[in-house]
Amino acid sequence: MINTNITTIKDFHIVGFPGLLPQYYGPVSALLLLTFISIVFGNVFILIFVSCVECLHKPTYLIFCHLALTDIAFGFVTLPKIIARYWWDDRIVSFGVCFTQMYFVHSLGAVHSLILLMMAIDRFIAIRVPLRYSVFITNKIISITCGMFWIVTLMRMFVVLSHALSLPFCDSNIIAQCYCDFISIVRLACKKDKYIEDVAFGFAMFSLLVPLAFIIFSYCAIIICVVRISSSEGRVRTMSTCTPQIFITSLYYIPRCFVYLAYFLGFKFPNADIRIVVIMLYSLLPAAVNPLIYCFKTKDIKETLMKKLKSTRVEIKVTA
Repeated sequence: MINTNITTIKDFHIVGFPGLLPQYYGPVSALLLLTFISIVFGNVFILIFVSCVECLHKPTYLIFCHLALTDIAFGFVTLPKIIARYWWDDRIVSFGVCFTQMYFVHSLGAVHSLILLMMAIDRFIAIRVPLRYSVFITNKIISITCGMFWIVTLMRMFVVLSHALSLPFCDSNIIAQCYCDFISIVRLACKKDKYIEDVAFGFAMFSLLVPLAFIIFSYCAIIICVVRISSSEGRVRTMSTCTPQIFITSLYYIPRCFVYLAYFLGFKFPNADIRIVVIMLYSLLPAAVNPLIYCFKTKDIKETLMKKLKSTRVEIKVTA
């Protein structure tokens, strides 16, 4: 519980990019708005398209839908406030809203990692034991598993939230970030608590590294299996079935691992603006790009989309 005798801060101020000059506020807010629109429309399109096309009602595409949901939610949680900060100079966020944003930022990140793990398992079983795929991987199993990922993660993150709320806040309320996250908030506490920071760090590493370890193992096993295929055509065809998943996973994990490794090795960014730009890029770029990967790198979605576009053109010509 919050010790109200010590915690005197009622709200926080979101700085965004500390070194950004006022003349660039308009272009930056426009870019962030464009990113938000791309995330929402792209991922909503995937959800609607998969739900409306019966031949796409398969486990693989159900996983894509769960991934799209996390991307949409993350966009709504993080971007509207920072856009308002640069558009209308609305930088104040209430104490409760800031902690709520922090909770969902970290929860959605953890769920995203687990869904990427499910995606790797799906491809691992499809390629390593294809005859058992329909037994181990069904729409029902995927729905239950992904549902459990959401529920367990949201419950687990209440620990991090309650720990952060237990800290006293009585001095600075300036958050040098585009949204409220655990590190930015805890740094403002009047009293440092190493236990709370260690628990949060442990949760973060569990959410990141445990799924990553299984993902690396799965794709290494897939690559070994593909290499053993005698015909080059068979290797290309088999590998193409997991190309979108590899792209999506790499886009999510490689930048994060680089930043965490750099932090572990003691590397510091030249200034806060570069650090924030890197964080925003690896947080938002995958969410904006993933729908394009689904459409252009997934055979079933690409072919179905092309057929619908061709049929639409024919109908337009006939009508004309």
